[in-house]
Amino acid sequence: MDLAALKTQLKNFVQSMFEEGVLDNQFSQIQALQDSTNPNFVEEVITLFCNDAERIINEINRNLGYQNVDFSNLDSYVHQLKGSSSSIGANRLKLACANLRQASDERNKEGCLQAVQLITCEYCLLRRKFQALLHLERSIVELETNQK
Repeated sequence: MDLAALKTQLKNFVQSMFEEGVLDNQFSQIQALQDSTNPNFVEEVITLFCNDAERIINEINRNLGYQNVDFSNLDSYVHQLKGSSSSIGANRLKLACANLRQASDERNKEGCLQAVQLITCEYCLLRRKFQALLHLERSIVELETNQK
């Protein structure tokens, strides 16, 4: 596939993520920071986000596994995940965090368990889409490097 076609495919793929509500305009701002002096910026941000999100989701699940849930501790993790999601433009994940935050505020363990299932589903969807996006980005960088 030629460079122009790959760039069009990437643009269309990201646009579909916006249209599905998976991402919001914050992600566009992150993309705008990537340039020839830092061609891996988006990949680095996504990798850091995914590593952090997985760690936080594991901590949330661990906290909800206790018989007596420490809701203030849980709320701290939810706040971190919601903030990270917002920073990268992960709109649907951010909204799912709001559901968990509400259930946590209500001290509703069952509601928290349902909300964390949604968070996990949204995160898995986002991660798969980010992996596809990064594959396209790497292919573009490789073609650009080979053309120089």
